[in-house]
Amino acid sequence: MTIFYLVATALVAVPVYLGIRYFFRSSERFGGAQIIICPETRKQAMVEVDAHRAALTSLLGQPDIRLESCWRWPLNRECGQECLIQLDVAPSECLVRGVLMKWYKGKECAFCRRVFDEPQLTDHKPALVNPEGITLGWGEVSLPTLMDVLKTNRPVCWNCHIAQTFRREHPDLIVDRSYVRQPSCSRSSAIR
Repeated sequence: MTIFYLVATALVAVPVYLGIRYFFRSSERFGGAQIIICPETRKQAMVEVDAHRAALTSLLGQPDIRLESCWRWPLNRECGQECLIQLDVAPSECLVRGVLMKWYKGKECAFCRRVFDEPQLTDHKPALVNPEGITLGWGEVSLPTLMDVLKTNRPVCWNCHIAQTFRREHPDLIVDRSYVRQPSCSRSSAIR
């Protein structure tokens, strides 16, 4: 029976030890202050990534990278954290994902006005609509132009992006029916 307890303890202790070790190594990798060029002011600023959050989320998959501090805070704490793209703490797609999550959150779709509570950036990805009214998927935006695109485009939900893309690519299959309001019947005419 003692051997059973030793094996069970080892089966629990080893994954816990490896998880803690991975967490601390990830915290070291994501931690530390870095100097960036602020996208708003175009001047240098020192930022620090929330290393514990990044390490914890990296245990479950892709790390969620957000700033813990910036020289420009607390006055500009609600900035879009677009400077994350400049950091070299994680693959660029992780950093871009963090910037996009913050940018979409709380905004409305340009077409249906649905509010983005927690944007889905994996399956049904939201898109953008440019000033000319054409929707763009994120695959059509290059990383160097990302900041300019976020300044000039508006958010679009996945459903509206698909509908607008179909409308643009297949105009011959679209029939626009304007809504015609039917006269409402009064209660007396409905009884007859």
